[in-house]
Order: sequence, then structure tokens, then C-alpha cells
Amino acid sequence: MILPNQKLTPKDFTQFFLPFAKEAQTITGIDAIAMLAQGAWESGWNAASPGWMLFGVKDTDGINGNEQLLTTTEYSRSASASFPNIISVTPVIRNGQKWFKYKIKDYFRKYNTPAECFADHGNFFLRNARYKNALLVSGDCDKFIDAIAAAGYATDPNYSTNLKKIADTIRKNI
Repeated sequence: MILPNQKLTPKDFTQFFLPFAKEAQTITGIDAIAMLAQGAWESGWNAASPGWMLFGVKDTDGINGNEQLLTTTEYSRSASASFPNIISVTPVIRNGQKWFKYKIKDYFRKYNTPAECFADHGNFFLRNARYKNALLVSGDCDKFIDAIAAAGYATDPNYSTNLKKIADTIRKNI
């Protein structure tokens, strides 16, 4: 039995979550490998998945009971970015540019099952207009990854590169 926060090998992660990703792909058209790569990267191969929260999707209201306040890292070009609870801010150089690395506490979604997590993740893209270009290439793993990174899914400036490496690992374990 696999549990939230249980670190998995890439093979075990892929085999366990692949059926949920394929089901979400059937419903949304979003490539299953892209979803698995995001889940693996965001959760550290399930090691950091409290409440089956694999994708790092924020819960913007923080009041309705389906959220959890967690410590995370965010990057911003601004030294005065706004987050619910800032723990620290450190200037860093990423890709030759000055960024600010924030250690913060923020609200994230939580789920009862992995199936709920994957379904909500797919619906997240369908509900948010900023991902309309990503949805145009949703069946192509690498193009989808580039498009969601360009749309600002994550604040890490290396997000697309990192996800593509994980996607290659996922492909090897299918």
C-alpha cells in the first residue's frame, strides 16, 4: 500500500500513478507523461505529498477545509513579493539573472485520493484562461511543459528544463 509522503523510486512512482494520469488524460487531453513529470517534480517522487497533493496547486482562499498550510520555496524577481507568511528571502543568481528565493508558508490543496488529485490537476488547466496556449498542445508532453512554464505555472526559472528531464525518466519506467 502506497501512502502520501512515501518516497518512491521513479519506477514505483510511474507504475502506481500511471493509471490516474491516463484517466485524467482521457478526460482532459493533457499528456499523462507531462502530468506524471509534474507530480514527480513537485512532490519529490511522492516524498512530499501531504494530503495526496502531488502538484503544488495553491488553494487561494485557505478557508474551506480542502487546504493545508505548508512550507515551500518560491522565486520572484522582486525583493518585496507578497505571500501569506514569509520565512526568509535570499538573493540568488539563476540563469545569469538576479532572483529572490523565498522560503514561505502558503495554502495548498489536499485530496482524499490520488484520483481526486489528478482529476483536479487536469481541471485546473481547463479552468484557468492563462493556460489556453498550453491546452492547444496538451497532447505533446514537451510542448505542454514549455507552455505551462511560459504561462507561469511555477516560479522556478528552470521549471521546464527540470520537468523534461523527469519526463524522460518517466518514459524509461513505463
